Amino acid sequence: MAEIREQKLLHHALVIPCPFQGHINPAIHLSLKLASKGFIITFINTEFIHSQITKSQSTDPNIFSKARESGLDIRYSTISDGFPLDFDRNLNSLPFLEGLINGFSVHVDELIGKLMSDNCVDDHPITCLIADSFFVWPSIVAKKYELVNVSFFTEPALVFALYYHLDLLEENGHFGSDENRKDRVNYIPGVKSIEASDLPSLFQNSVVHQLIYKAFQDVRKSDIIIANTVQELEPETITSIQEKHNFYAIGPIVSANFTDLTIPSSLWSEYDCTQWLDVKPRGSVLYVSFGSVALVNKEDILELAHGLMLSEVNFIWVLRFNILGQDEKSILPLGYEEKVKDRGLIVPWCNQTKVISHSAIGGFLSHCGWNSVVESIWCGVPLICSPLVTDQLANRKLVVYDWKVGINLRDGESITREEVCDKIKYLINEETSSNLRKTSAQVKETFHNALATNGSSNVNFNKFVDELKMKISLA
Repeated sequence: MAEIREQKLLHHALVIPCPFQGHINPAIHLSLKLASKGFIITFINTEFIHSQITKSQSTDPNIFSKARESGLDIRYSTISDGFPLDFDRNLNSLPFLEGLINGFSVHVDELIGKLMSDNCVDDHPITCLIADSFFVWPSIVAKKYELVNVSFFTEPALVFALYYHLDLLEENGHFGSDENRKDRVNYIPGVKSIEASDLPSLFQNSVVHQLIYKAFQDVRKSDIIIANTVQELEPETITSIQEKHNFYAIGPIVSANFTDLTIPSSLWSEYDCTQWLDVKPRGSVLYVSFGSVALVNKEDILELAHGLMLSEVNFIWVLRFNILGQDEKSILPLGYEEKVKDRGLIVPWCNQTKVISHSAIGGFLSHCGWNSVVESIWCGVPLICSPLVTDQLANRKLVVYDWKVGINLRDGESITREEVCDKIKYLINEETSSNLRKTSAQVKETFHNALATNGSSNVNFNKFVDELKMKISLA
């Protein structure tokens, strides 16, 4: 009996994602996969994120209720992020990030203390913290409660290496000087060479710089680091990181691989595009989306609208209500939707994986958020890349120049309708984009193979689980 009780004590992980859509989704799928390995999971969303999901999905307050019914022990709690529910986190992104840096850990500490007390009563104390790498507090909290500290990086190893070596970028004048150098960066360990224009734009903002600097000082103190990438696609970068840390590439973390369960996670109501897509020819539709957070200026939206019209290609365009930073009704040219109604579907939000996995989709015009890149590659859909902020610029480098599964949209300083039209026509035409489609199919195969029984990511995940259990037993 004592042996059984000890076994139970080893496997309870607390999972806390950053409160953004692109971080919540992979954290949910990671939780499902760990639960399928016998872990008890307590998943923490902020109260705001929880309210958005339940409002948009009309779902059970416990988003993991179906997972629990299937036998997975995933518990669910919510926590304040320090702001009122009606505070506009998108429009006031910098004050919100400052709150995450300076005040969020107090709420985390309070919740973990309560959960630890409650869990001790039912003989399932939390023994492991799996927190997003962009938090600044995990090492402090993990040390206080004697938890094994796992840092979960939801982006590629290239971006991890750049953030990790922010000090080198500062020393060499590519960041933090009055005139940042514009020449290529060739001194980051594990990174062959990268244009200064491909460095994450986070570096140009003082608040976000503070967040990245503090977060990656904290990442250095973690016991294990796991990342949503694939060993074969970033071998040199991953090997370099592994020389300093227990780092496991366990991607792609996409829902299709881990479970048939549908876990509600969308922050907005999803329009069902299936019927519209079902009547379109195979590979004839361009999917356009700039993700859940990034803001786009109105001039670019208008050029994109005209370019889509000039291309005469079928398209689904996700035009988020707050894509300009506020709810503006007249984003598109007057009468635009009527003019394109026969071949264009404009929606406020949709289930992206459901759309891009449809046979009618022939390309994805994307902001290059990492989740979008991963999902597109998983489905073998080539990309047109129009990165806006943060890691998206470095992700574009991987997509366009390293893996050659996409093309760049913006060759000049700004988007033009003529360029939009030309790039769309090139991508959707199977003859002109034949080489791109061949490489997309090859990288897709690499993604799928990584999750096979003997695939690198599956092997790495099992090694991660084994090391995690070992460290828990020694804690």
